[in-house]
Amino acid sequence: MMKRLANSFAARISTAGAIASAVLFAFPAFAQDSRLSLADRVARLEQQAQNKDQSGTGMVNQMQQLQAQVQQLQGQVEELQHQLQTLDDKNKAQYTDLDARLGRLESGGAGAAPGAGNPPAAAAGSPAAGANANVPAAAAAGNAPAPAASAAVAAGDPAAAQAAYDVAFKAIRGGNYVEASREFRSFIQQFPNHPLVPNAWYWLGESYYATTNYPVALESFQQLLSQFPQSDKAPDALLKVGYSQLELKKSAEARATLTQVTTKYPGSKAASLAQERLQRLQLQSGN
Repeated sequence: MMKRLANSFAARISTAGAIASAVLFAFPAFAQDSRLSLADRVARLEQQAQNKDQSGTGMVNQMQQLQAQVQQLQGQVEELQHQLQTLDDKNKAQYTDLDARLGRLESGGAGAAPGAGNPPAAAAGSPAAGANANVPAAAAAGNAPAPAASAAVAAGDPAAAQAAYDVAFKAIRGGNYVEASREFRSFIQQFPNHPLVPNAWYWLGESYYATTNYPVALESFQQLLSQFPQSDKAPDALLKVGYSQLELKKSAEARATLTQVTTKYPGSKAASLAQERLQRLQLQSGN
């Protein structure tokens, strides 16, 4: 009996030892599994942080690229503005040259009209022209002072008027704008009813415009438009009113004037030039 109890107790002790051993062997494995899981989590967090760093670096690179592109675009805009200014100056020079050419044709045509009704005046300077015609012809050729020549002839003499106009036009054609303005004013004062007075007002304005005296140029062009609205020079005068306003920094008035040129004189050369200037103004303002 005692032996049976001893064996039973020994068996129980053996079972408990086996369980304890199993627990001891299993615990390090469980602990190791827990450590590996924690290491994985740390590694995952490190990887996420690294990804964020890389993402932040990518954003910085993108910002730098955008800044470089903006700087490049700014350079292109400045270059385009320079090209527009160059074209503007070139167009202004071409328009002045065109005015001079038209003026030469105009002077020739205007001289022919009086000549048709007065042949001696058309041949001014020739022996058959007569004494009264020789005086202004000499002034037009530069052989005598123009004011003296104009004063020596009657104010109502068509030949004298034509000669005085030719003297003034010769001056502006030669680039002597100070003399041209003086002669055109003298012509307007002496021959206020002459058919060439509208032209004289226009070229008077041109002489001041060429010397950058824009306020007086503006007044001259406006005088033509107010006194002779039906003149052939009216479209060009209105265009130059707009140009003068631009030079005087009156942008809103200039835009309105140039728009008026396009609507009032459609199909004219002045309307075409006004439209081109309006387009350039729109590009420059970005509106």
